[in-house]
Amino acid sequence: MAESVADIDRSEAAAPGGPPPAGPRTAASLVVGAVLTVVLLSLAGRYGYHRDELYFLLCGRHLDWGYVDQGPLVPALARLADTIAPGNLVVLRTPSAFIGGAAVVLVAATARQFGAGRAAQTAASVLAAASGIVLAGGHLLSTTSVDLLVWLAATLCVVRMLRTGDTRWALGAGLALGVGLLNKPLPALLGVGLVAGLLIAGPRGLLRDRWVLAGAGVAALLAVPYAAWQAAHGFPQLDVAASIADGDSSYSGRIDAVVLQFLIISPFAVPVWVAGLVALLRRPAWAAYRSLAWAWLVVVAIVVVAGGKGYYDAPLLLVLAAAGVVPVVAWARRGAPRVRQALLVTAAVLMAASSAVLLLPTLPADRLPGFVVAANYDAGETIGWPEFADSVAAVHRALPPAERDRAVVLTGNYGEAGALARPGDCPARTPGTTAWPRSAGRPTTPTW
Repeated sequence: MAESVADIDRSEAAAPGGPPPAGPRTAASLVVGAVLTVVLLSLAGRYGYHRDELYFLLCGRHLDWGYVDQGPLVPALARLADTIAPGNLVVLRTPSAFIGGAAVVLVAATARQFGAGRAAQTAASVLAAASGIVLAGGHLLSTTSVDLLVWLAATLCVVRMLRTGDTRWALGAGLALGVGLLNKPLPALLGVGLVAGLLIAGPRGLLRDRWVLAGAGVAALLAVPYAAWQAAHGFPQLDVAASIADGDSSYSGRIDAVVLQFLIISPFAVPVWVAGLVALLRRPAWAAYRSLAWAWLVVVAIVVVAGGKGYYDAPLLLVLAAAGVVPVVAWARRGAPRVRQALLVTAAVLMAASSAVLLLPTLPADRLPGFVVAANYDAGETIGWPEFADSVAAVHRALPPAERDRAVVLTGNYGEAGALARPGDCPARTPGTTAWPRSAGRPTTPTW
């Protein structure tokens, strides 16, 4: 019996004269996302703390509405995990593992909004699960993990709004961005890109829509606590941004930012997201989505010009890939389908294998090849912290009692400070970070 118009969910229907309707539902993304979460949890206890995780734990001891280089969200998560199970890496990294699984589902859901069929949605799930940004963000507790979830959730809401014409989805986007602004200022960059995309490609009328304005208001309201903290402490985030622009941080530098666009998902995925970019810019049926392509172009331009880190825009690359699976899967079914499909399967296997070796702790820590650390700087930051703390503690204990009581250890970075603070063997301080008292925001005398 034919389905009546009244039975059609408004969220699934296309806007009149707009893009094609959403693709069929499939549980494949839930399965792939669940498998990825299980894999991430099974590997979460290998190697050791990342230096950023040590920093988050340190900040979590001094909860506040802000810190020099981040908002309160991840330190609060670190504090909660360390309270539930002190010193347990698996518990600390559990939120990130679930974020990784959720990212897979969100990318597939975005592909579905573009009209992807079940095969294309499954392809989007596998691509996301094997991508560098999802595996790296899903393995370690970091602000990048939260950014990934925030950007994908906000963008999915925007895609649904553009497809259906239902501007109430802007409230979801605003809520996601607002929560993200309690983590880092980067969701504001996504907001700028989306607004610029609408100004360039339309529909510009959305910028005057009451629901869109309400969504922007929700985001701004949620951002107030961290913005107020930054204002009260002289906006130290600007100093951090200037340091990154000068190349004084990992993955920073304008040339590196450009190169990382082709690496952060995977070199094997570049044809897919490029196909998505071209389709968004040129497909007549996807004219309503054109602003998304321009959003990525604007965000990348800002990152490169400002000297930001090349992975800042990585979630938008996954959105482009979600669009790209539609033409790529269609291409694989034409011409010589067996050859083309075999080529895609081979690329997926190589992508998954290389990402697993380079981005997850799958190899023995004591025999970690140099090429892994060269390709993934973060891998080296998860090895050796207990030995470092033990060596400093041994020197501290060897001091004469009179000197030991007044000795202070000056560390080179927040990771070293975090490693020394956890065992409680000796006092540690590090300049220029919030390893200082929480009320200061600037270097002062440490209290531990």
